[in-house]
Amino acid sequence: MPVMPNMEIKTTTPLVKKAREGVMEFLLINHPLDCPICDQGGECDLQDQAFVYGSDRSRFLETKRSVEDKNLGPLVKTVMTRCIHCTRCVRFAKEVAGVEDLGVTGRGNASEIGTYVNKLMSSELSGNVIDICPVGALTSKPYAFTARQWELKNTESVDVLDALGSAIRVDTRGTEVMRVLPRLNEAVNEEWLSDKARFAYDGLKRQRLAQPLRRPTPGAPLAPTTWEDALDSAAELLRSAQPGAITAIAGKLCDAESIVALKDLMARLGASNLRIEGYPAGMDADVRSSYLFNSGIAGVEEADLILLVGSNPRLEAPVLNARLRRAAIAGSVPVAVLGPKADLTYPVTHLGDSSATVGELASGKHAFAQQLKAAKKPLILVGAELLRRADRDVLLAQLHALADATGVVTPAWNGFNLLHDAGGRVAALDLGFVPGPAAAAGAAVAPSVVLLLGADEFGDADVPPGAKVVYLGSHGDAGASRADVVLPGAAYTEKPGTYVNTEGRPQRAHAAVTPPGNGRDDWKVLRALSEVISPAATLPYNTLAGVRARLADIAPHFARPEETQPSLWLNGAAYAHKPKAAKASAAPLSSIVENYYMTDVISRASAVMARATAARASGKP
Repeated sequence: MPVMPNMEIKTTTPLVKKAREGVMEFLLINHPLDCPICDQGGECDLQDQAFVYGSDRSRFLETKRSVEDKNLGPLVKTVMTRCIHCTRCVRFAKEVAGVEDLGVTGRGNASEIGTYVNKLMSSELSGNVIDICPVGALTSKPYAFTARQWELKNTESVDVLDALGSAIRVDTRGTEVMRVLPRLNEAVNEEWLSDKARFAYDGLKRQRLAQPLRRPTPGAPLAPTTWEDALDSAAELLRSAQPGAITAIAGKLCDAESIVALKDLMARLGASNLRIEGYPAGMDADVRSSYLFNSGIAGVEEADLILLVGSNPRLEAPVLNARLRRAAIAGSVPVAVLGPKADLTYPVTHLGDSSATVGELASGKHAFAQQLKAAKKPLILVGAELLRRADRDVLLAQLHALADATGVVTPAWNGFNLLHDAGGRVAALDLGFVPGPAAAAGAAVAPSVVLLLGADEFGDADVPPGAKVVYLGSHGDAGASRADVVLPGAAYTEKPGTYVNTEGRPQRAHAAVTPPGNGRDDWKVLRALSEVISPAATLPYNTLAGVRARLADIAPHFARPEETQPSLWLNGAAYAHKPKAAKASAAPLSSIVENYYMTDVISRASAVMARATAARASGKP
């Protein structure tokens, strides 16, 4: 009934109470009494409604209906007898995730929600159906029968497994992370969370570095040692090397506090060869607008034309892809893709994958350049894989020229966006963690000592076979196996840290649990190492507040979490000083993510992500 002026609406009369009891009676006719064994117990919408509005008895005496459970894969558990046919999961899958995997079959009492045929739910956002299910029909399969809601301690934090910086809540019991849930943040992830961020938490307790390790002799296996011995060994390696032969590589999941501590330590050692994991040397950090998602994550819905260059946002940032889908479907925004051909869950125009097309667009020879020029708010989204290419500077210069020529950047709109792949990338660039002038002069000097800060993706050019390696990190992955000295650090759920997402928004993560064994916060380990090296190398801060004050000195936006600062666009000047190459490489444009479920040390250590990878490869749940 429409609400009209002067109407009196009564919500507590006996008639209203009886009507509400009737609705609850119908909902509970076939709902089983599973509350004692249901994982939704304690946070179930149906429980809450029945408590407030339900009756204390039922007139239904017939046998309750039962429904066969569906197998949606290794992430979502189904108990379909509990389903009340609200179809929230069906609508989410179709309208938000963009996969028509779920639907309603049958009519009346024979109605069931399922996948029609036995198949895997093929969305990177599938875990969100757990949150929106008002009963216990859809729950988390890895979390099943492990804890109750009232046993858990809740800690607000941010996700770092992709560069979006989704707001999360880490639920812990004792010293173990039991689950990860999304928090509402309309500017970033709204109420959604990607499957990797939600389910990869079991990787936090596998393959962990819980005590310092040292290799007694070259070729010998790593052996446990004390903190004192490990710090002395690492300090001796750094003292004995020439400053020009020391390299530091910051990993993709590093917090800003540990990055600035490492940079300051290298500066006090006189070393300036700084690298970011996975990015070749020479990455430009002088012009912030050249490496940020300038329009903002929410800004993609304001665009009227979108061009994706070397990116598959469905794998690189699934929550952002849901916004792109909404812009394309609800907003009728045309989307063109220059790069890998993939199902992005919305219609696109594929322009091929040749890097030569970037030059054609920049010169105006390609027809799509005219469409960009005609649009009022065009948006270019560049994938992080482009930053790893040998012809990076050439392609970025062409893209900047394209942005200037077609009105992608105006005084009122900046549609040039770079999508990074992990939570530690932008903070490293903001802090200038790139080779200094002295490193360029000594570029021919092969590093003899490499300090890896959570970096596990490297080649012989980064870490030569004869180099000594000091590894500071949380997991025993490639970096630890190559190291001569291993210093155990903390994962993102175990330390307070500042992360900057791909749009340049500083966010604070909080420690939900303590690091296992003898693990310590990364910046504290670097502070202790600096003191062991020499008095001259000792870092000048002893507290977290001191480190954050140092961050604010370098870049003031670190002191204003949750705020995005508009960056200055220099009309292509960021790459004007780069050496001009004849042409771009013939290698096709691709995505930085090949296997969505395994992209970093945490997800690679996760048994749940391994099962999801196997299920996706086979196509069977």
